[in-house]
Amino acid sequence: MEHNIVIVEDEKNSLDALTHLLSEYCEAVNILGTAGTVKESVALIKKVQPDLVFLDVELHSGTGFDVLRQVQEVSFEVIFTTAYEQYAINAIKFSSVDYLLKPIDLDELQEALEKVKKRKGNEAHITQIKNLLMNLQEKNISDKKICLSTLQGIEFVKVVDIVYCKANGSYTLFSIKGQNNQLVSKNLKEFENLLEEFGFMRVHNSYLINLREVKKYIKSEGGYIIMSNNDHVHLSSRKKDIFLERIMALGNL
Repeated sequence: MEHNIVIVEDEKNSLDALTHLLSEYCEAVNILGTAGTVKESVALIKKVQPDLVFLDVELHSGTGFDVLRQVQEVSFEVIFTTAYEQYAINAIKFSSVDYLLKPIDLDELQEALEKVKKRKGNEAHITQIKNLLMNLQEKNISDKKICLSTLQGIEFVKVVDIVYCKANGSYTLFSIKGQNNQLVSKNLKEFENLLEEFGFMRVHNSYLINLREVKKYIKSEGGYIIMSNNDHVHLSSRKKDIFLERIMALGNL
């Protein structure tokens, strides 16, 4: 399968580097054009109809997210490119959209292209982009959704509906209100980094909990937590003080 590509990048050195890597070291690549502003990018994408866009997050004229909003009907795959910027990366990870950190590593680039190839015919990426743009727009946590890659496929879950997450080797088990538990193919640390700003806390090596879903704290037997679904969660002794401080601040207990 040939990748018909548009590159959106306004830094010449970064554009030249990515173009060189794609042209010299990546198979079945057809670069349809490049653009450096939001306006140029939207016009180019609408004109040439690529199946893959390398999209710089930060442009002098706006952001890559602005490009997607103005294109409106996103039918193509997106691989974001960015220098390290926590807010953008967290938003992208939340929707499980691919991204590459600059300077772009060849192995990571080839891996990202291979993932796009394997998804050929799967339109889940369209929903992922819609979820990304929605999350960036929503200020209310109750409306934010996270994309979970489960054994059955991709599922979008409201953050507020997550009761807790439990480590399961290199996987994470999600306990979700009104649903069966979901096993997700990422480790617990990744979700800790994504969810801690939304009122989640790592209370044990194996547990990341939604503090708003705590029902009781039991002091006996070393101390443990009862969640809103009546599941029992271990509480690490070294996390007890900060847990009680945070839970009291919320007024749960």
